[in-house]
Amino acid sequence: MVPTPHAALVPLLARHAGHAHELLPLLHALQDRDGYVDPAHVPAIADALNLSRAEVHGVITFYHHFRSAPPPRTVVQICRAEACRSRGGEALVAHAEACTGARIDGEPCHGIGVESVYCLGQCALSPAVTINGDLHARVSPARFDALLALVPERKEGRHV
Repeated sequence: MVPTPHAALVPLLARHAGHAHELLPLLHALQDRDGYVDPAHVPAIADALNLSRAEVHGVITFYHHFRSAPPPRTVVQICRAEACRSRGGEALVAHAEACTGARIDGEPCHGIGVESVYCLGQCALSPAVTINGDLHARVSPARFDALLALVPERKEGRHV
């Protein structure tokens, strides 16, 4: 017996129901809407798409993009691919950790999470970062500080 999904999940399940190939679009829709894919929804998703819970869980955990918990209020992603590394990306990581208190790919600190990402498509303008999904290129430590200062007052809730 699959538990009844939360009311907000029902329209998404109905839109994708019965088609296993709809798993990724459904997960992206949930991630876009809620900022994460609630593990409590896995049984209902599996049932709607005629998949096993293990298959759904496997996809969620395989792709780095999907979160299983709400994101921090401010998400900083720093490119760590070769071009950005060669232009000061690792020094930027160290600076971001020092000024936010958050460790890269670790637990958020004071509502700020710092994450690795590999290629933001700005190789010629590296190093590149995103802050709450907004892309910035040629980011120096000083520019990072200025960009972080522009983040709207951090209130409870999602700012992705």
